[in-house]
Amino acid sequence: MSALAASLKSDKGLTAGASFVALFALMALISFVWTHHDVAAIDVDARLSGPSLKHWLGTNHLGRDVFSMIMVGARVSIAVAVFAVGIGLLIGVPLGLLAAGTRGIIEDIVMRMSDVIFAFPALILAILITAVYGPGAINAVIAIGVFNIPVFARLTRGAALPIWTRGYVMSAKTAGKNGFRISLEHVLPNILPVLIVQATVQLSLAVLAEAALSYVGIGAQPPAPSWGRMLAESQTMVSFAPWLAIFPGLAIFLFVFGLNLLGDGLRRRLDPHRIVGAM
Repeated sequence: MSALAASLKSDKGLTAGASFVALFALMALISFVWTHHDVAAIDVDARLSGPSLKHWLGTNHLGRDVFSMIMVGARVSIAVAVFAVGIGLLIGVPLGLLAAGTRGIIEDIVMRMSDVIFAFPALILAILITAVYGPGAINAVIAIGVFNIPVFARLTRGAALPIWTRGYVMSAKTAGKNGFRISLEHVLPNILPVLIVQATVQLSLAVLAEAALSYVGIGAQPPAPSWGRMLAESQTMVSFAPWLAIFPGLAIFLFVFGLNLLGDGLRRRLDPHRIVGAM
């Protein structure tokens, strides 16, 4: 623990990033048991009130407390991002390990499938899924998660290929270990730092993607608050209620900024040589 504390103290960027991320994660957790006001409560008398002691960040056109909505919106953004990146890791990493370990036609199939998915950005995938199943946070998770699969598959393959030429891997082959055991016991542990760093980057992109999907109306649906939808609802009221756009936008900026700082700090700590996968 002392070594970790010393590491954080010596890297101000990593410390700042971890602090921002921890702050929003804590905010999301607290929102399960407490919010400053009921996010679903409508208070006509307090509609479009500016920041005050009663409503710290003001209220929207229905009199709902903006700070409470941002707290619950953090829960939605983090959940969508974590599950979407989780899908990319759980499917993309095994595919990348398979491609690096087998080579030949299997590698070609995995890489060409990745190219096909890359041709459809998360927003396009979300629109296609929405057209069939309707809008919602789950469909946003699926769309963003599918887009993350080729990201991790290609990164894993690129980082794993050099490992397969190392002496200890050759020794494992000579000892009779099959490709699955070698990938699991020797390759994956050596590329794990690269995957951790990339996961933080993809988390920040997933937060932005979720906000974009909610902004156009195909992400999280009412009554669940969402940072992106809060921005969309504020665009006609910016001139006389600027806090409705400022605070949700600031929340997105600070959270994504924190994730990027965290990713850069982890890259310096875990991946000093900055291994870059073949893309």
